[in-house]
Amino acid sequence: MTFAGVNTLGILAAAVAGYLFGAVYYMLLAKPWMAAVGKTEDEIKANMSAVPYIVAFVCQLIMAVMLAGVVAHLGDKSMTVRNATISAFFIWLGFVVTTLAVNHAFQGAKRLLTAIDGAHWLGVLLIQGIVLGLLGS
Repeated sequence: MTFAGVNTLGILAAAVAGYLFGAVYYMLLAKPWMAAVGKTEDEIKANMSAVPYIVAFVCQLIMAVMLAGVVAHLGDKSMTVRNATISAFFIWLGFVVTTLAVNHAFQGAKRLLTAIDGAHWLGVLLIQGIVLGLLGS
């Protein structure tokens, strides 16, 4: 089965890879991230719920589908690692990090939070681009 000429297994793999990257990334940066959002580990644990994890995976899946669609619009045989990672970077630079910066600026968030979250989304998109380029055709 395909979406916009892209293998749906590749899309699913890209979503899973992006999700797993985020899990590892935020585990490694848990303390700086908590400091940037102004919360303690106890505050985070007190509000634990499965909902954010479910939302995160669904959003990763949507992101992988949309990235695949954007790359597929480049034409036949366009699903390459190069095309997908370049597209992922431009999407991050033009839409993701700019939106994040605006939201964080109005929320009064620390710049460190924007840097941590922005780097996360760059990593997610680049990983999704690599996976789509490798498995998407």
